[in-house]
Amino acid sequence: MRGTNLRFVGSPDAVHLVHSTEQVVATVRQAVQSGRRLAVRSGGHCYENFVADPAVRVVIDLSPMRAITFDPVRNAFCVEAGATLGEVNDTLYKGWGVTIPAGACPTVGVGGHITGGGYGALARTYGLSVDYVQAVEVVTVTAAGTVKVVVATSATGDPNRELWWAHTGAGGGNFGVVTRFWLSNGAPRGTEPSQLLPRPPRELLVSNVSWAWSELNETSFSRLMRNFSGWYERNSDPSSPYTALFSELKPTHRAAGAIGLTTQVDTAAPGADRLLDDYLAAVNHEVGVQFAVGERRRIPWLHATRWSGFTGPDPTMCFKGKPAYLRRTFTAAQVSAMYRHLTRTDYSHGGALMLISGYGGAVRNVAPTATAVAQRDSILKLQTAVLWPSGDDETRHLAWVREFFRDLYAATGGVPVPDDVNDGMFINYADVDVRDPQWNTSGVPWSALYFKQNYPRLQAAKAKWDPRNVFRHGLSIELP
Repeated sequence: MRGTNLRFVGSPDAVHLVHSTEQVVATVRQAVQSGRRLAVRSGGHCYENFVADPAVRVVIDLSPMRAITFDPVRNAFCVEAGATLGEVNDTLYKGWGVTIPAGACPTVGVGGHITGGGYGALARTYGLSVDYVQAVEVVTVTAAGTVKVVVATSATGDPNRELWWAHTGAGGGNFGVVTRFWLSNGAPRGTEPSQLLPRPPRELLVSNVSWAWSELNETSFSRLMRNFSGWYERNSDPSSPYTALFSELKPTHRAAGAIGLTTQVDTAAPGADRLLDDYLAAVNHEVGVQFAVGERRRIPWLHATRWSGFTGPDPTMCFKGKPAYLRRTFTAAQVSAMYRHLTRTDYSHGGALMLISGYGGAVRNVAPTATAVAQRDSILKLQTAVLWPSGDDETRHLAWVREFFRDLYAATGGVPVPDDVNDGMFINYADVDVRDPQWNTSGVPWSALYFKQNYPRLQAAKAKWDPRNVFRHGLSIELP
């Protein structure tokens, strides 16, 4: 059994394609009674072997559970955990003219995506997907081994509220099997469904530009990196007109030939073309190399959700990603490490790169303890990553990405310890290396990197809702 990342191959005794919550209950009960390790899959996009693990004997595949409806009783949209982001975008928009600010890869399943935070190109305008989760339905296992269905809501008087909160950023596979979410902005009952979630832009101004590596040296590269991150440091306040703009910079290894920058702007923003022009000018200020324009056009928002500008991992490849949040402009030492590893001659591979994505804006409107997502004042999300064909030399690719990340955060023990510049790691870009003292010499535990001050509260939820530690993986919440 394989997921999107072809690095990992599982061999479970059974894969249960479930169609209802009742079938989930029955499958979990059988696994618990037989003492077999189980795992849950929604879209199969996990960065690590949390599902395709030889120790996992039973896999619950939620992909048949993909219904997306409006629930007038809860006054919210009910989305089953097996639905993909593409299906959510299509159904919510065509049915009610709304969406959630979720990720760009249309084949990602909402089960893992939302529970890990739910971040995407509309985050600067509307926040995170978890900011709209009003309730979750979860199949849990008690200390006695009884399998129960629990609906946990955000209501302050709900005795199950901590289970809801734990599903707003801890990632999947921690407390039970999420079977459905109820999503809304919390407006009063009777509000028209079309007013209960964000309305996406009708149209986007999209742009692709690139800088040829053959024209860049260390000075111009450094200027480009610091311009890009500095722009986000200056323009990440929720009141900024630039919350209508999202971009992703892709500094590739020199072997790929060029560094790319993909941008989208809501055309309804005042002066959308000027916003884009001013942004590109700021990023290219004093770089000394003119970028090439590969694309600049206006397209409907729904078409843009299928556009190739912002993509997920290639499902025909192996990959390894190592994530971080950034709170301030890159330091000179960090930029130097980037240039060194992206221009190495002892390792030359076009699939080796960084992905640096815009953050901030409306994400900052929510307190760091209001949901389980602790990183609320960061300006960028990034990852060092490498993709390679199955059968290629995995050892050399893993060595490059691990050495790059270690040197990028050499000042803090090889990992992005939360401080004035860095802000830890993003659980949906899971990286188990942070548990390895070879790659994390900071003395800061992996849990503090991913969850910061929220981790003890997540552990308390774990103790209450999964006291037998039935639901576990390489970066799962640990029992206190």
